Amino acid sequence: MAGHSQFKNIMHRKGRQDAVRSKMFSKLAREITVAAKSGTPDPDMNPRLRLAINNAKAQSMPKDNIQRAISKGSGADTENYDEVRYEGYGPGGVAVIVEALTDNRNRTASNVRSYFTKSGGALGETNSVSFLWDRIGEIVYPAKVGDADKVMEAAIEAGADDVQSDEDGHRILTAFADLGDVSAALEKTLGEAESVKIIWRPQTGVPVDEEKAQSVLRLINNLEDDDDVQNVYANFEVDEEVMAKLSAA
Repeated sequence: MAGHSQFKNIMHRKGRQDAVRSKMFSKLAREITVAAKSGTPDPDMNPRLRLAINNAKAQSMPKDNIQRAISKGSGADTENYDEVRYEGYGPGGVAVIVEALTDNRNRTASNVRSYFTKSGGALGETNSVSFLWDRIGEIVYPAKVGDADKVMEAAIEAGADDVQSDEDGHRILTAFADLGDVSAALEKTLGEAESVKIIWRPQTGVPVDEEKAQSVLRLINNLEDDDDVQNVYANFEVDEEVMAKLSAA
């Protein structure tokens, strides 16, 4: 079982919905601000901004919040955020990639390094673990759009590479370069996606026992709680029984 998606489910089941939602809105707003600043504030002319807005809407982010983030990005006095990627190894030799948007590189680097160190891991140099991953597109739809067969058919027609469906929804994977075309085609048949983004997919997973899984989950939790961190990817694999036990703890 790939660890990170199941970790997300654990966090929701532990009753942290409100805190997680607030943190998510903050991160979505920062991405909108950066996207607006990097180009025109018109989403029709700025693909990155359009994608950021669509992802925010899919998470039920209020329209006022979205507009404030756009206005902030198009203002002359807005903060300058740098896009930074950190890479390293967590407990049990698990490879971890951290993507951040920060207005203070020193602060963010110091925080991220401390999270790795406290978990028994180590922050590495850029590209120290990314060679173990593939950069691909991910399009997520809720279960309510239809059954697995319907989504699979739509995905094939749209030119996607793979579909993973379960009770929580549908995860459609595509080549990095095809994400825009595939998502546009899917929107015509399935409607607006829950999220559309570029992700890191591990080429292989690293099996971990219960003790190491707890340590890895703690590292991911600390990283995702940091305001500067946008995304965290880890290539650990956990036995179904162990994950069930952790989720019940």
